[in-house]
Amino acid sequence: MTSSEVKGKASELGFDACGIAPAGDFAELRFFSEWIDRGYAGEMEYLRRSADLRRDVRRILPSAKSVIVVATVYNVDRPYSTECADPARALIARYAWGDDYHDVVGRRLDALLAWMRDTSREPFDARRYVDTGPVQERVYAQYAGIGWIGKNTCVINPELGSWLFLGEIICSLPLEPDAPSFDRCGTCTLCLEACPTAAIAAPGVIDSTRCVSYLTIELRGAIPEALRSGVGPHVYGCDVCQDVCPWNAAPATSDDPAWQPRPAWDMRTIAELSEQSDAELRAAMRGSAMRRAKIAGLRRNLDVAAENAAQTHRVGR
Repeated sequence: MTSSEVKGKASELGFDACGIAPAGDFAELRFFSEWIDRGYAGEMEYLRRSADLRRDVRRILPSAKSVIVVATVYNVDRPYSTECADPARALIARYAWGDDYHDVVGRRLDALLAWMRDTSREPFDARRYVDTGPVQERVYAQYAGIGWIGKNTCVINPELGSWLFLGEIICSLPLEPDAPSFDRCGTCTLCLEACPTAAIAAPGVIDSTRCVSYLTIELRGAIPEALRSGVGPHVYGCDVCQDVCPWNAAPATSDDPAWQPRPAWDMRTIAELSEQSDAELRAAMRGSAMRRAKIAGLRRNLDVAAENAAQTHRVGR
């Protein structure tokens, strides 16, 4: 089996990019422990528990020789949050508009892995992950030539942009690796300047405890008072640092039905979502990545967003 054959099958299955990284001990992987020690993980204890495994994929699969990284464009034809001047509109990170990427990308990766097993003339060990395992997937995406890790910590592909779901198959096959991507952010600092809560502590370093995505998704308690105004109208996640990125000025778009916004979330106002019953919200969340915040988290976010919208209205009068 060759790398080109794997990439060809990945394309057939709907992946927009595929690259191969060696299962190596890259320097970028070592920063994770320091990031944890700085307290930037907040309440995400699962990151602390798995920190040692995340240092090298061979700690997950000792026989690993290659990491196949796939990327899927989830950007769809809708306005970006920074183009919306209406403070009453509820902003939801676009990755959560459609179906749960863990399930959709996972099924496609399963199909790719099944094809590999049927095609390979030799048996091999493999593990596949879609943002669910102890893998620093952005580092491997960079070394697989998918894109570089931007100052906002997103993987940026020069042709596709950064609206990408990543997935990987770690395997024992000695596939030919791709050339790694190199940093093309240059002197641009738009993402650092635009972050509403100053969560980008340094280029390529996110302080999760300040990030709107963390505050509206991962945090289980109350959002700290000092950060509530920065949350603005965001009720689930945040795309600001991607919205302002010049590499997303003309990004690729997808017409895949899986990523199109569900009617429940499409261009809705904070008030409209607040008026939904728990049963209605729960039905809209079914099969969606938004299940992560749970009903209680979404209600909390809507309350904060509503207060921010009211404050904006009072100031504008």
